[in-house]
Order: sequence, then structure tokens, then C-alpha cells
Amino acid sequence: MTKRAPSSRNTKLFVLDTNVLMHDPTSLFRFEEHDVFVPIMTLEELDNNKKGMSEVARNARQASRTMDEIVSSCAADIADGIDLKAPSRELATGKLFLQTEAINMALPAALPTAKGDNQILAVVMHLAERFPKRSVILVSKDINMRIKARALGLDAQDYFNDKVLEDTDLLYTGWSELPTDFWDTHGKGMESWKEEGRTYYRIKGPLVTSMMVNEFVFQDGESPLQAWVKARDGRTVLIETLIDYAHNKNNVWGITARNREQNFALNLLMNPEIDFVTLLGQAGTGKTLLTLAAALTQVLEAKRYSEIIMTRVTVPVGEDIGFLPGTEEEKMAPWMGALEDNLDVLNGTAGEGGDWGRAATRDLIRSRIKIKSLNFMRGRTFINKFLIIDEAQNLTPKQMKTLITRAGPGTKVVCLGNIAQIDTPYLTEGSSGLTFVVDRFKDWPHSGHITLQRGERSRLADHAAEVL
Repeated sequence: MTKRAPSSRNTKLFVLDTNVLMHDPTSLFRFEEHDVFVPIMTLEELDNNKKGMSEVARNARQASRTMDEIVSSCAADIADGIDLKAPSRELATGKLFLQTEAINMALPAALPTAKGDNQILAVVMHLAERFPKRSVILVSKDINMRIKARALGLDAQDYFNDKVLEDTDLLYTGWSELPTDFWDTHGKGMESWKEEGRTYYRIKGPLVTSMMVNEFVFQDGESPLQAWVKARDGRTVLIETLIDYAHNKNNVWGITARNREQNFALNLLMNPEIDFVTLLGQAGTGKTLLTLAAALTQVLEAKRYSEIIMTRVTVPVGEDIGFLPGTEEEKMAPWMGALEDNLDVLNGTAGEGGDWGRAATRDLIRSRIKIKSLNFMRGRTFINKFLIIDEAQNLTPKQMKTLITRAGPGTKVVCLGNIAQIDTPYLTEGSSGLTFVVDRFKDWPHSGHITLQRGERSRLADHAAEVL
């Protein structure tokens, strides 16, 4: 770093903390025209975290390999910086600097220099003094590290590049309310017809361009409407009315929709043309119950899928599920309390037949539900299965990709989660794998998303969600 003068292009110098590289191994290429500095302590901590089969260890190894390729490609003195243009395939045009000299910086006496975080802070202080006219910024996923940096008068920020959305309030909900004057402004030249008990509307108008395929639209009032967008062609959309799952004649394994969003969700879950469904919602909105009811109906009655596979993140994510005696299913059992609770509800709706009949039904249901651990998913292919991924908000985008790409022909994948309850370190509402897939899959004809809003668990649970 010693031979290079401050940049004349007004670019920034980003100093990377270890957790950024372990969170996203490609982060070296995500700073566009700005320069990146990697302290020696960051390399040391990468080395300490490379062992094991966890996602963090895999990322540490990948980050080290990426850095090795960059350094190997450099013919010049690395103290002058390594141009990232070629290694990043022109994603980044800045330079990578590695710490090539010992830095002795006087930190406040309260900060022990033996701690890795404090040594990285010393490097940032040194660079800020070395280049007073240049913006030197520490990038870290560690909140306390950023607070310490700011307390020392240094610039620090979170790693934002992995965030799908800055504000999760802007996340696609999967439904929208039509304005009261919708038919006045969009009714001109409208086509309407009936087919197999459904009504279809082909409409044009200003709101059409903002509608997504498989987005639900509704209107309350004297003539209420619940429908979904089946196709969009330029400035024209085709809208189809829904099956009313709130009516008992359309019950799904004895379950009926208790509110509008649950009706939207059941239309997605029961439609064979929809291969991928995401359901977001706080505790008690019915995500797991609706999904299991739809899965059992389509596996045991319609024979559309051969079996149900249910998996969830065992937090801490990706860690070994333990040296407990028993099969994979028995080891996963403590994490599957939600499944058992919902099966108790569904088994009670399976009709009369006394205790013996209910016990037989329960055994039949359990024989068609397989519980799998995320740790053994790589390389698998699920054919003609109903795959349920519970607590999906705790998955990283990379883990989510690994899971969804397991789907073979005839498989339906349903992701359930509540992005307000993330337990995984360094994942936020904006960078969760669930947020990632909701945003990336919207407007695809074979996927659908619904954000469930109303809790239906009990008046106690609803009140607790509001006041606590």
C-alpha cells in the first residue's frame, strides 16, 4: 500500500472485515470502481474458520480460493495493488490491496490489541491517517465492530450488496386492492366470458402495466371480486375469478379459508400449474396448516404427488444435527413440533370413525410425510414430491438456491416463513433467502406469493402479537 498515492478519481477505499468475506465470498468484486483493502488479520481469521462442513466454512474456503486466483494473476508488485478488472470479468474496476507491512497503531488503552477486531480497527486508523483526503471505510456485518469504529472517529458501514431490498415494507405482497373506480377506468372494450365455472376478464387500462402474473386482485363493496392475473400481454391482462375455499363445499382436508389472504394462498397451493409458492406471515396466520392440508389432499386424495417432504433450518444453520441415536427423521423430530401440532388439527378434521379410525388415519398420514435435514440435500433430486421448506427466512440466498434446484419433474416447492423472526447471524430481513426468492420469482407464470396478514390462531395469540 505504501507506493500508491491517494486516488485522483475520488474513489473510496473499503477495508473488509472477515465476516463480509464469510458471508459473501464474491464480495471482493462488489465494490465497482472503488478499491478494496484486506488486512492480514482478516486472512488469519479466514484461516481459522476454514474447517468443517458448515456454510460459513465453505464460504471461508471459497473466499481464500478467490483471493489466491487474484493474487496468482498479478505479475507486478502486490504492494501497488492488484487490478480487479480481469479477475472479476469487469464487474469491478478498482484494485485489491493486501496488507504488506506491519502496522503499529496506538489504540486506546481499553482496546486489547490481541483481539482480531481491534487489529483490523488499527489498520483502518492507519489508512485514514495515511490518506487524509481519501474516504477510508470499514465494511463489517458485525454491529459492535461498526459502533467501535465510529466511536474512534472512523467511517464504517454494513455490507449492503447482498440486500435484495433496503426497505422490506416494499416487498411484493402478492395481492393488491383495486380502486373503487377501477371498472369505470378499465371497463372500456373489456371482454368477459365463462369457462368451467370461472369468469374471465380481458382488460386494458393504466393499472395493467403494474400488475404481475399470478398477482391477486380484490374489490370489496356491493359486488365483491376476488381474482388473479393469469396472463399479461403488453397493455392487456387476463383476470380469472378464484375458487372460493372459504365455502365448506371446497374444503381442503376439512380446512376452509378464514380470510381473504388464506383463500388466495389455497388457490396457489391447490393449483397444479404453480410449481413454486412462497407464504410470508407472522405466527398464527395459518401458513403451515394450509400448506399441509393442501399437501395431504393432493397426495392422498388427488394422487397428484407421491409423498410430502418437509424440511426446516435447524438453527444454528447447517451445523451437524448431532450424534444422537436414531435415524435422520428421529434426529429431526425435536425441530418438527410445528408439524405434529398441525397434524393433530388436520387429523381431527378427517371425519368420524372413532379413536381407532383416527389412529389409522394418522398412521396413513405419517407414512406419506418424510422429514429431511438440510445437511443432506446436495446432489438429491425430488421427483413428483410436495416439498415444504419451513422457517425459510433463516436460509441464505445460496442455501435457498441449493434447495429449490433439488426439484425434479412434477415437484411442487412451498417456502414458509416470517422475516421478522430471523435467527441466523448476519442475515437481515433485506438479505434473507426468503426475501430473495420472493423478489426474484415474482411475475413468473409458475410461481406465486402471498403475504398473510391476519392471525387466526386465537384471540389470546392475536392480542399478544399486537401488544407485546
